[in-house]
Amino acid sequence: MDADILRIPAGPGLLHVERYGFGGPPVVLLHGFPTSSFLWRAVGPELAIAGRTAFAVDLLGYGESDRPFDADYGIAAQAEYLDRALTALRVARATVVGVDLGAGVALRLAATRPDRVERLALVNPIAFDAVPAGDVAALQRSTARFALRASRGILGAAALLTPVLEASVARGEHMPARLVARYLAPFVGPEGIGHLLALSRAIRAEDLEDIDYTQIAAPALVVRGEADEYTDPAVAQRLAAAIPGSRLLRLPGTGRLVPEEDPDQLVDAILEFTPAADAV
Repeated sequence: MDADILRIPAGPGLLHVERYGFGGPPVVLLHGFPTSSFLWRAVGPELAIAGRTAFAVDLLGYGESDRPFDADYGIAAQAEYLDRALTALRVARATVVGVDLGAGVALRLAATRPDRVERLALVNPIAFDAVPAGDVAALQRSTARFALRASRGILGAAALLTPVLEASVARGEHMPARLVARYLAPFVGPEGIGHLLALSRAIRAEDLEDIDYTQIAAPALVVRGEADEYTDPAVAQRLAAAIPGSRLLRLPGTGRLVPEEDPDQLVDAILEFTPAADAV
């Protein structure tokens, strides 16, 4: 199934949105760092076949969305941009699914705009004070050194991100070279790596530390890939305990990028957690 490609205004730029299906209960799909809506290519069509309308969003600065030079790419800002995009899409209320960074954006939206979020599905989430995840933290610690090397033409995005992407799946066949190249494409060249470092710097703990998770009204399905090497394994359990009406699903042998490794099981879990009768 091919997606409808949309360009949606959201504050300082346009968001690239891929829509699968039409007219069913909306499900918003948010990628993590350093991926894009491409992550959801196996999930979106299956949700549409099951009667949902899936919106796979490139967060501002990622994938094919705009990347304004002076924009705020932090979690709180991304939640605001998403809120505006949902207004433009005429989506009043939705289930929001996010992977790592995307889960953080989903949590921020649920905390600040509870009327927007029917349910949450949080896949290997970042939350509380466990922000950023390990790969982003490593980039942040070395930003100055990486930027200098990039400016001299001796460091590219491939050197930084290839190991991250390969370690984001438990089984190597789920991240072959062609997929690595696809995820690297937005960050190729001197400007690309500078933008990558800017995105990493924007992921700040304070955007999630001030949330009272016990007051989030939307029940959450918290999914933990047990082979995820980057996000704190305790966060998933803490979230499932903190957010009322939530539950924890553990996926043994699966890494951080669950939509790449185990899309069918993720789709089944989302469908079970989001009845087709949910209001649009």
